Amino acid sequence: MEDNKQSRLTRHVPSTLGRHVARRLVQIGVRDIFGVPGDFNLTLLDHLIAEPGLNFIGCCNELNAGYAADGYARACGVGACVVTFTVGGLSVINAIAGAYSENLPVICIVGGPNSNDYGTNRILHHTIGLPDFSQEMQCFQTVTCYQAVVNNLEDAHEQIDTAISTALKESKPVYISISCNLSAIPHPTFSIEPVPYFLSPKVSNQLALEAAVEATATFLGKAVKPVLVGGPKLRVAKAQKAFVQLADACGYPVAVMPSGKGMVPEHHPQFIGTYWGAISTNFCGEIVESADAYLFAGPIFNDYSTVGYSLLIKKEKAIVVQPNRVTIGNGPSFGWVFMADFFTALAAKIKKNTTALENYNRIYVPPAMPVRNEDHEPIRVNILFKHIQNMLNGEKAVIAETGDSWFNCQKLHLPENCGYEFQMQYGSIGWSVGATLGYAQAAQDKRVIACIGDGSFQVTAQDVSTMIRNGQKSIIFLLNNGGYTIEVEIHDGPYNVIKNWNYTALVEAMKNGEGKCWTCKVRTEEELLEAIETINGDEKDSLCFVEVILHKDDTSKELLEWGSRVASANSRPPNPQ
Repeated sequence: MEDNKQSRLTRHVPSTLGRHVARRLVQIGVRDIFGVPGDFNLTLLDHLIAEPGLNFIGCCNELNAGYAADGYARACGVGACVVTFTVGGLSVINAIAGAYSENLPVICIVGGPNSNDYGTNRILHHTIGLPDFSQEMQCFQTVTCYQAVVNNLEDAHEQIDTAISTALKESKPVYISISCNLSAIPHPTFSIEPVPYFLSPKVSNQLALEAAVEATATFLGKAVKPVLVGGPKLRVAKAQKAFVQLADACGYPVAVMPSGKGMVPEHHPQFIGTYWGAISTNFCGEIVESADAYLFAGPIFNDYSTVGYSLLIKKEKAIVVQPNRVTIGNGPSFGWVFMADFFTALAAKIKKNTTALENYNRIYVPPAMPVRNEDHEPIRVNILFKHIQNMLNGEKAVIAETGDSWFNCQKLHLPENCGYEFQMQYGSIGWSVGATLGYAQAAQDKRVIACIGDGSFQVTAQDVSTMIRNGQKSIIFLLNNGGYTIEVEIHDGPYNVIKNWNYTALVEAMKNGEGKCWTCKVRTEEELLEAIETINGDEKDSLCFVEVILHKDDTSKELLEWGSRVASANSRPPNPQ
């Protein structure tokens, strides 16, 4: 009894704003926060690093800190970054926009101006020279779901707690600006040990749920060869397990949209591959597009995922299940029906139908293996990915950079528990360097394999040094083909050729005699096999950087097809007025 009383007394000892922020981050599962120090956030950083459960990881620039928070959120469920006012905020904003597009809860904290400067006519450094300090917050309004400007202690507790809880509820980034002179000040509203959040679970409208399940079961019951297709919003809906439950119950073939790869278990006996229109996995596209009904779980139909709007999908045959809505054909549509609830209820009612799966098994022919490289013949990209496939297991995770790695990694078959991430909706080149840093820091039980093109790497290369500094053991395959290959296939020009770097020497310079890092250049299949043996052997606990020298025109066939169709969509003439 005495211990409980002491615990209650300790909980209500006033704390500082900075400690409150740190404790809140730890409570929601953030163990590492990425950032760049600047004069407006230094006192706040003192309080963050003083928190025993929180580790500050200094990055080379704010953009990479944001990408790292994005990667961390993918592995951990939530991420956080801290930067300084305006020059830091407007640098990190591109990464925050990407996290918004991918429905990732990232807490973006900015050290703001001294509270006494608000409402004055003073001009501060790190601004555009105007006495209005709202520019940064206005920029963040369209790429975050909540913005808090904390410039007094009276409502700081409410603002911070509302921002963080909103990020978790909406699964979107939030922006918190904290005046630089407030972090060290105690206030009665802050407790040494704040009461943990309780986020009310979202509960479906029971009548709408029952009606949606009844209508869907009837619609699918009339179909001869229906299919299931998983999409990227399975994650934000927290419906991955329920989707598998539905697949088990219905017996339909299970495909995945390209942006949903990694969210549907590929070891499932009904899995047939990636549905990506004209560049689908062999036999998968034919089965999906010939179906007389298809259920899409959390899809995003954009110009990239539809291969330039060329999918042969008919709306009247489709059931589209979004995180909180079910639409059947051209109607009806049922709102406030949550995806996981819907799949669980539908699984209990649906009739098994294996017709489409049987059709798939009849036409399926195993994929051919790429022709082996001759001794000392320059390595080809399909040979590289054949060997990357052999490296995969449940203790690995794949990060695919924007570019031809999208298409090559999409063809990898993921073993059970193997992670997979890429940024298809936003498609910001360079994302993968920071994302690899963040994901590896969060998922320390996995070894990350990052496939990065040379053009993308040049955008964000610096933070390989942060990986070395933090003892990470990721494997980076740098695909050196001399330019922006994905853009070459959309629209070529001299601007797609880049200056070649000595990439391994660059990484060695970052190592600078400190940390565990191994690099090599690979020009042939023999050299690649030797490198993989070293990666899995002597250097299994090191960061491994392998520069693979490829021919500039060596691309996946999928990129060739996709590029021509996206180019066609981009070049449509204006509609007549």
